[in-house]
Formats: sequence, structure tokens, C-alpha cells
Amino acid sequence: MSIQEFKPVKEGKVREVYDNGESMIIVATDRISAFDVILKNKITQKGTILTQMSKFWFDFTKDIVPNHMLSTDVSEMPEFFQNENFAGNSMKCQKLDMLPVECIVRGYITGSGWDSYQKNGTVCGIKLPEGLKESQQLPEPIYTPTTKADLGLHDEHITFADTVEILEKLHPGKGEQYAQTIKDCTLNLYKKCAEYARSKGIIIADTKFEFGLDEHGNVVLGDEMLTPDSSRFWPLEGYAPGKSQPSFDKQFVRDWLKANPDSDYLLPDEVVVKTVDKYKEAYELLTGEKFA
Repeated sequence: MSIQEFKPVKEGKVREVYDNGESMIIVATDRISAFDVILKNKITQKGTILTQMSKFWFDFTKDIVPNHMLSTDVSEMPEFFQNENFAGNSMKCQKLDMLPVECIVRGYITGSGWDSYQKNGTVCGIKLPEGLKESQQLPEPIYTPTTKADLGLHDEHITFADTVEILEKLHPGKGEQYAQTIKDCTLNLYKKCAEYARSKGIIIADTKFEFGLDEHGNVVLGDEMLTPDSSRFWPLEGYAPGKSQPSFDKQFVRDWLKANPDSDYLLPDEVVVKTVDKYKEAYELLTGEKFA
């Protein structure tokens, strides 16, 4: 009997989604993106690190909000996926009606938030205290959602009111309820995970979550979770406000690209090696397990 062939029904910058009937299979590739561009290099083992890190966080936070993960064991997937190309980097997931909002939470002022604050004292329209330094922890984490743009387009910052309007159009009578639920879940997830990560030597400066609805209309956490691709991770050791921080995430890649504008999005080998080493180090610190 021949093995059923599967083709991705959706391809993002770094992930591929396969339809598995009542479920779906999300495969994290070794591609890496920066500034909404897919780079020409692949980062070996990156997909496996991202999938296993998401699995860790999904298990850790299921008391706050249910998530879409069903299994990361390829023996529980169709035979097509039971080989080395998919082992470790694939996740069988519940199908959701995804909400078109990226739920961003910032616990520290950095990146585009720092640029905005220097200009007018705000981040995404939220007024912040005067006198903050670059990379300083905020008095309280702030919620700064964006649109979920198609591949090749830029996400746009939106307000909570905008979120309500967007979701109300899709789910009449439920827009405000869903907007408030995903905001509350975003802040609660960040607070729990940031506190845990700090105890392991990692500062989560900011991150993003995505949510969908199950068949009963319940909000469920989907996509990836607290990986170096969706978050800024800084080492706690040596952390000092007033400057940019070294990182475990792809900020290292962003910084190299900024410093080398003529690179045509091709990284040198040493940057590739250093990037995957940073991803592995973050995984091992957070999970307490050696990455095999």
C-alpha cells in the first residue's frame, strides 16, 4: 500500500501547515525570517528547537487557557510524517478558526517601542512614564496588538477598540468578549512565563501570542508559543538598563543585517552557527533538558 502524500495547505515564513482531516500538522522548518523577509540561509535544527520549546510552554500554561497541541509524536501522525524530515519539528494540532490579531505584550522597552518612546513618550499610543531607559522593565506589561498581515506585508498596530471592531465584524455580538479574553490571556500568560523564565536566567522582554476559536466558540491558544522567533529573550546575567541587550533570539540576526545592509539577506556561516547555538542555549535553560 502506497503512503498517502501530503502537501502544505498553507506556508508561512517559517512554518508549513498540513491538513490531516479532523486535525492539522504544523511543521516548523529551518527557515528564518527577519524584517518580514525569508533569509537565504537555513538554521539547522531550528525547527525542532522551536517545536519542542512550544510544546514545553503549552504544557506549562494549559491551566491558564487551553491550547491546540495534540501531539508531537510522529507515530501518532500519518505514515507520511514518520521519518527524519518531520521527527521533532512537527506538531499535530486541533483545528481552530484563527482570530486575525497578533497579541503582543511588552514587559521591557526595546526595539520599535524604544524608538517610539524617544520621539513622543508613547509605545503604540500608550503613554509611559518619563525618564525610562532603553531596555528598562516597564511598571506593568503593556498589551499592543497588531493586525495579522499576509506574507510579505507588514503588521499594523491597532488599539483595543480596533480589535473589538475587527472581531465584531467576524463574530457579531462577541467582538468585545473575544477581544477582552485574548487580552487577559495574553497578559496572564506573559506574567506567568516571564516569572518562570527569570528564575531560569532568561528575561522575556516581549512576545506575541495568537488565538483561535474551537468548534464551540471557546478561545484556544494556537500557533507557536514563546520561541526565539516570536519573542525577545535576554540573559538575566549582565542585564543593565540604558543600552541594548545581548539576546538568545533572532535579534542577533537582525543586528547583523542592520550592520550589513548589502548582504542581500544571506548570512555568513559564523552567524548561522551562533544563531542555532543561542536557540539551543535558551531551550536548555528554560526546560532544564539537554537538546538532543
